[in-house]
Amino acid sequence: MNQDMIIDVAREALLTVISVAGPLLLLALTVGLLVSIFQTVTSIQEPTLAFVPKILAVFLGLVLFGPWMLNKLLTLITSLYSKFGSFIIN
Repeated sequence: MNQDMIIDVAREALLTVISVAGPLLLLALTVGLLVSIFQTVTSIQEPTLAFVPKILAVFLGLVLFGPWMLNKLLTLITSLYSKFGSFIIN
């Protein structure tokens, strides 16, 4: 296994992690921002108020994006397993 192969595998893994985690992180960020704006407008300064909507949004995101995320991860694992022989030989 040479350096080019290691860099390709690491790049593919990092891109997959970013693309899989991205939608949920964006969803949590958006909900957190909306709750913060709501708290500012209504002068409610309760720090625990933001957690419940974020948790619900991430859970809903997992339900909606779960099959797509699983498909992306399975594609990565299948790709790694199919290249496993070339990793050992080189």
